[in-house]
Amino acid sequence: MSNFSDGQMVFLGQNLPHAWRCKEEYFDKDSTLQTATYVLQFHPTCFGPEFLNLPEAHSIPALFEKAKQGLVINGDTKSKIAELLQELEQAVSIKRLILLLEIIKTLSETEDYDTISPGYAYSHLSNLSEMHRLEKIYSYVLANYGSEINLADIADLANLSPSAFCRYFKTMTNKTFFEFVIEIRISNACRALKENKQSTQMICYECGFNTLSNFYRHFNKVTGMTPFAYKKQHQS
Repeated sequence: MSNFSDGQMVFLGQNLPHAWRCKEEYFDKDSTLQTATYVLQFHPTCFGPEFLNLPEAHSIPALFEKAKQGLVINGDTKSKIAELLQELEQAVSIKRLILLLEIIKTLSETEDYDTISPGYAYSHLSNLSEMHRLEKIYSYVLANYGSEINLADIADLANLSPSAFCRYFKTMTNKTFFEFVIEIRISNACRALKENKQSTQMICYECGFNTLSNFYRHFNKVTGMTPFAYKKQHQS
């Protein structure tokens, strides 16, 4: 869980649950704020099952394996792929396949990326229905992190009993559900602290914490610093 910003580029592997949610002002009734995104989707075997077995394609399966944990693409690699995506949008016929291969080649050769979910237990995600169930859970938390989140409600959303849901979530993500909720809340608190438009106390309550002491404790555990130190670091 982290904040995203203009120009960010990610590469997600097969069946990796994901959700993006804009800030609350994007959902205001009278809001004119909009977002635009380039999305390129392809199946790992889109060039045929034997393509990945070719000696010339040996680096591609390794790329797809890394992508199962999600990659944030940075630096010159991001700039190059952005240009290729814009060119791909206008291309026709076989030129589109050539550009797709160029994008895959660029990704397979770069080390300029950060891993999103290094601990994600993707091997447990056996089918699309499981992915959709996790995405439903993630979206619910992203929409409601500022309020009390009841275990019985989220378990009901997943069509599981509370105890079964806790086991399921830990198996799928390598963390407890409430650890995930805390990460969501702290991530949003970090964004608000960097924007510096509200007091720390207001941020604490708007991000779903009931007391300042609880907020400070969890913030320090997740980020390794106090909210004051975090704000100062990102304003210097």
